[in-house]
Amino acid sequence: MDLNAVAVFALVAEERSFRAAADRSGVTRSAVSQTIRRLEESLGIALLRRTTRSVSLTEAGERLFAQTAPAVAEMRGAIEAAGNLDGKPRGQLRLAVSSIAEAFLSGPLLARFAEAFPEVQIDINVTDEEFDIVAEGYDAGVRLGEVLEQDMIAVPIAGDERQLAVCSPGYRDHFGVPSHPRELAAHRCIGWRAAPKAAPYRWEFAEAGKDFSIAVKPEITTNNMALMIKLAIAGAGITFGMEKSFRPAIARNQLVPILEAYCPYFPGFYLYYPGRRNLAPKMRALIDHLRQREC
Repeated sequence: MDLNAVAVFALVAEERSFRAAADRSGVTRSAVSQTIRRLEESLGIALLRRTTRSVSLTEAGERLFAQTAPAVAEMRGAIEAAGNLDGKPRGQLRLAVSSIAEAFLSGPLLARFAEAFPEVQIDINVTDEEFDIVAEGYDAGVRLGEVLEQDMIAVPIAGDERQLAVCSPGYRDHFGVPSHPRELAAHRCIGWRAAPKAAPYRWEFAEAGKDFSIAVKPEITTNNMALMIKLAIAGAGITFGMEKSFRPAIARNQLVPILEAYCPYFPGFYLYYPGRRNLAPKMRALIDHLRQREC
């Protein structure tokens, strides 16, 4: 078995693109295609479905990718560690970051890291989709602590967070506000969804120490928090999201918080990554950078 071919297959599976896999590996698209063809011939089965517009995995491809992705990631890490025996952080650092991780994405934190480690190229995918970062070829991710997989190592980025329901003073004065989350059904709401085909996010609250969620029926739904804030300021309805996202507008009296008694704090954002014995210098540098900031 050609282990290099398996590694190339993993790249194509991660990117769902021959061209993107070729760019990441530094070879031509035809070289990637030929490597995959030889791997499929040696196995006697198709691993990929190719069209002029897309690349997808067959059932056999899905199974091979699921079983080999962790090993390929370990192999990449080991090779990178061997090439960095001097311990100097270098190379590409791929991160998958939640769009609402305000502290991480604010700018200064990453700018200072880039300045301190100029040989590290930071590649950030801002996404709210949940996926296996190892299988997709990322070094680490940033998410809320309550949704992390148990086999991941987590480094806190900020303190506790909470979600708030907010509306404009104009909406409050004209329509009033609910006294309990269950009354949201009688109000105009601005909702969020992770993807076009996903159901709108259920608004999460707590009462007497017990969590519960409300499936609001938004009049407007989007996957963009900035648009949600603009619409709420304009009086389009009540919206719901991370308190830190609303703070500037609340400070300017453009938005007012409501239902605060039902909005408890919970663990905030964490940098998370798989527990590997040979942690790359670039990852160690990022972890140390975050911990120094916390101090």
